[in-house]
Amino acid sequence: MKRDLLELDYVAPPRRPVWLGLLLLVIALGTSADLALRFIDARSELLRTTAAQGLLNTERRTAKPIPASRLDEQVKAAEAIVRQLTLPWASLIETLESTSATDVAVLQIQPETQQGTVRISAEARNSDAMWQYLMSLSATSTLNNVHLLSHQVQLDDPTKPLQFSVQAAFRIAP
Repeated sequence: MKRDLLELDYVAPPRRPVWLGLLLLVIALGTSADLALRFIDARSELLRTTAAQGLLNTERRTAKPIPASRLDEQVKAAEAIVRQLTLPWASLIETLESTSATDVAVLQIQPETQQGTVRISAEARNSDAMWQYLMSLSATSTLNNVHLLSHQVQLDDPTKPLQFSVQAAFRIAP
């Protein structure tokens, strides 16, 4: 068996110039940067156009008209709120504070603005303190027609206080 001769060529083939590859790389990077900037500009323009079209959209739904009965209810509710806000709270609370007694504790104040009355729930140590408080409320210039609505002794409390409710008409000062 005879082997073929192996020929070795130690001379390298001529190389292509490097500057041509670098030139192609620079052109590709420049083109991709330009395309990226164009894409960003196009996307922002699309967003601006979409937003402007949304603002100028003439195909908006028109609001459904509110029925007259519902509108009347809303007007009455608004009037009730206005009456509640225009209640002379300062003078009412000042009157209750000026008539306060050590034996009576006011628990609740419920104004009825439509009727011009106020309901006061309170507790007294005894019936004498309750009557004295009612008399001092009647003597004020802010409240008139002071009436005792209900009273009862709280048997479950060890001091057995007298819980009562009073109704009075209030005067709105000009």
